[in-house]
Amino acid sequence: MTTSVTHPRTARGASPASRRRGRSILLTSGLAFGLAVVAVPFYWLAVAGTRSNAEIFDSPPPLLPGGHLADNLATLQHEAQLGRVLLNSLLIAVLYTVCAGAVCTLAGYGFAKYRFKGRDALFGLIMLGLVIPAQVTLVPLFKMTAELHWLNTYQAVIMPNLALPFGIFLMRQSMAALPDELLDSGRIDGCGELRLFWRVALPPMKPALAALAIFLFLYQWNDFIWPLLVLRDSASFTLPVALASLQGLDDTDYGALLAGAALAAVPMAVVFLALQRHFVSGLLAGAVKE
Repeated sequence: MTTSVTHPRTARGASPASRRRGRSILLTSGLAFGLAVVAVPFYWLAVAGTRSNAEIFDSPPPLLPGGHLADNLATLQHEAQLGRVLLNSLLIAVLYTVCAGAVCTLAGYGFAKYRFKGRDALFGLIMLGLVIPAQVTLVPLFKMTAELHWLNTYQAVIMPNLALPFGIFLMRQSMAALPDELLDSGRIDGCGELRLFWRVALPPMKPALAALAIFLFLYQWNDFIWPLLVLRDSASFTLPVALASLQGLDDTDYGALLAGAALAAVPMAVVFLALQRHFVSGLLAGAVKE
């Protein structure tokens, strides 16, 4: 009598190690494809910023950097005051990030850790700002800014959006995960409310603060409509407004325009890379409750 033994690999197909290797290859291929989809436009943007108008519209399009970067930067400096508008954008974005971050953090802490009459109704009213289009508020905000004589000033760009609904929501959800017992122990030790906020509540919120800082900086850096309305002098333009001014009805220097767009992406990438390790954990803070 002969007994045949079937190997598990032939009975059930591929081994677990082979299946894991296949899934790993498939996942890596998918990630590589996604990276290419995201990275190729940015690469072409950087390449086009070093080319002339005629070269940009060549068929097939150029894939290697050209020799017109200096000319494009000179055009940007001459036509759009590149150095000045970069400084304007950086200063406005940094000031807005600091001020709006303070407002959103304090508001989120108040909504999460204090009980007062009408708290939920007030928070719901603020959350309506997430569904109301920003364009609806442009006219009343512009009238208020004009009456305050703030037109063509930095505060006209910074002040109207300090209490950003998403920022308040993010910090409220993060602060809600902070144990109340921790705050109560600080009060028992004689800690004042402001010191309690600064010394006890704020340090564990570093991931959430990093996520908030990224969001606020990118929000202000990319803002176009509101600075376009309130800034009148070309010397006070932000970078998006200055780049838009390069587009003419009959002629547009696309080499200079794309070089400026490539430069505009650099600070955003630097801020995100500097804070990326806190970004995901900050967005997930408060999402899971014990």
